[in-house]
Amino acid sequence: MKTFLEVVEEIKSIVSTEFSGKKIFDKDVADVLGVTQMNFATMKKRNKIPFGELLDFCATKSISINWILYGQSPESLVDATNKFFMIKYFEDVNASAGGGANSDFDEPNEVEIPHAFVQMLGGKNEIKHIEAINVSGDSMEPIFSYNDIVFINRNKTDLQRGGIFTIRTEAGLFIKRVQKRIDGKIDIISDNNTYSTQTLELSEVEVIGRVVSRFGDIY
Repeated sequence: MKTFLEVVEEIKSIVSTEFSGKKIFDKDVADVLGVTQMNFATMKKRNKIPFGELLDFCATKSISINWILYGQSPESLVDATNKFFMIKYFEDVNASAGGGANSDFDEPNEVEIPHAFVQMLGGKNEIKHIEAINVSGDSMEPIFSYNDIVFINRNKTDLQRGGIFTIRTEAGLFIKRVQKRIDGKIDIISDNNTYSTQTLELSEVEVIGRVVSRFGDIY
């Protein structure tokens, strides 16, 4: 897959006619994608592609995202790009990676996921269990940042092996690294070490599902 800078150059090339031959700067690309210059600078520093915004840009321009990300021609992707998978995206739900967020899973939008991303979400058999929500807060940085879109498999709620889960406690909705202890209690762990680990009884934690991707694997 192309790097952040390579994707930016592709976008500049695509919109160049709209700038009447003028030089296109990073701030112009940020405006085209609908992200702030500060967020754009952070993404550039971390080589983090804004996939949600890029999908919207490709849809607006009628461009294959596979071409931008992988250089694959639309002709070579006729069979694959004709296959889209629908998942529920709860645009108004923010799972906090900081303080708790109170949001209910209702009135989702349906979004199309290109065939190229299906394997990142666990394969075709798992798509029916996948839902997408937003992230707020910084306690899970550098894994997650503000405004990331994450994908949850609601069929995967077993905490025995641990991992990153979306959970609900009395404090709200969270995305955290969760580990089950020998005594049966649950450690709620932040990857950002400025946040302390919280320990709760299993009965105090509702597991929404395992976080499986943010357009990439979760470790």
